[in-house]
Amino acid sequence: MTESDRVEYKLGLAPDVDLEEEAVAFLNKCEGGVLYFGIDKHGVAVGVKDVDADMLKIKDRLKNNILPSAMGLFDVTAVKMDGVNVIKVFFAGGSEKPYYLKKFGMTPKGCYIRVGSACEPMSVEMIEDLFARRVRNSIGRIRSVRQDLTFEQLKIYYQEKGSSLNDGFARTLELLTDAGEYNYAAYLLADENANSVKVAKYAGEDRLDLIESNEYGMTSVVTATKRVIERLKVENTVRTRKTALERIDSPLWDEKAIREAVVNAIVHNDYTREVPPKIELFANRLEITSYGRLPEGLSRDDFFSGVSVPRNKELMRVFRDLELVESLGSGMTYIMKKYGRDNFQFLDNFIRISIPYEPDLGHETINDAISDAINDAINEAIKSRPGVKKVELVKIIGKSKPTIERAIAQLKRDGVIEYRGSKKTGGYYVKG
Repeated sequence: MTESDRVEYKLGLAPDVDLEEEAVAFLNKCEGGVLYFGIDKHGVAVGVKDVDADMLKIKDRLKNNILPSAMGLFDVTAVKMDGVNVIKVFFAGGSEKPYYLKKFGMTPKGCYIRVGSACEPMSVEMIEDLFARRVRNSIGRIRSVRQDLTFEQLKIYYQEKGSSLNDGFARTLELLTDAGEYNYAAYLLADENANSVKVAKYAGEDRLDLIESNEYGMTSVVTATKRVIERLKVENTVRTRKTALERIDSPLWDEKAIREAVVNAIVHNDYTREVPPKIELFANRLEITSYGRLPEGLSRDDFFSGVSVPRNKELMRVFRDLELVESLGSGMTYIMKKYGRDNFQFLDNFIRISIPYEPDLGHETINDAISDAINDAINEAIKSRPGVKKVELVKIIGKSKPTIERAIAQLKRDGVIEYRGSKKTGGYYVKG
């Protein structure tokens, strides 16, 4: 293992600003990066003595010493390498660049960028350019249309995960504007709001014949997400086909991949225009559409490779706390493994994933049905006449020799029948 523009090694946690400098450099890089503690410069794992204590210190320092807030943009985990404990800190590229050390402000001494395997100070020109392009209109800065918000559902979800939200939770979870009022992220997470996720079902392959349309919302976005996922579980019909040996079950889609796609669409949706995500079920596919283009600086290749630039870091943090998302970028990696990039569409203002249903194993073609009938007939003939020869099966079944040979070959591959004896005197038997 060697250091690179996305990987940095540290022997241990230093008391100076070394951690924060590396963190800021990765946050200011579109692709983010990974910082390891307990590995030397040559990539040799030497371990960390007190993993739990150092992990707490890392989280605390990243939380308090960097601006804008990096909460929701990093994961801190303990991993085993070569039999020793190592700390892995994964950073996503932030959308509020430039990030900087709170102690030194937005200056070359406080702003860093990753150049190759080194952490370098930014120039004044780069700092000013990034600041000019910073997205100011985020859900963390937009004031909630309502200030009489309650969060009983959110508190219950945290309690279920063994945590509790104290009186200062709104500030801890960054649900307040600079003026101390509830922001739009708080509005989305509150017990009551006007946001919803639409799930529509159509009879055909277009939008002409709408069968059903439901709105999942007017409540916490966490609750809405859970309800949408449960609804899709019901729709994910399992199709069944029986063979001579087994029963094959085939759902319409991979449940985990679609769950990740739904969560991604909801967490990364651009809510600044109050356009919610939409899920549509057609006769031949499932479509999940979220509003918003790719974040600035994130290419399509970055997107497909799992590079994470959370649009709504406040929502991302809560969803990670509640284990609705695993780790930054992992969901896209799984989706790509199952379905690939051809199922994605990048429209002018929307991103859509279109998942074709798995083949319907419950409805065989005419050729499949004929083949199955011949296989069943051969199987029954062998059962009733153990040791029967191929030439006899041609006469019994009444099909051509090539057809019988293909069927015998298939039954042998399936482990249903076997040939016993010599080439001259042997014959076919049901196996087992």
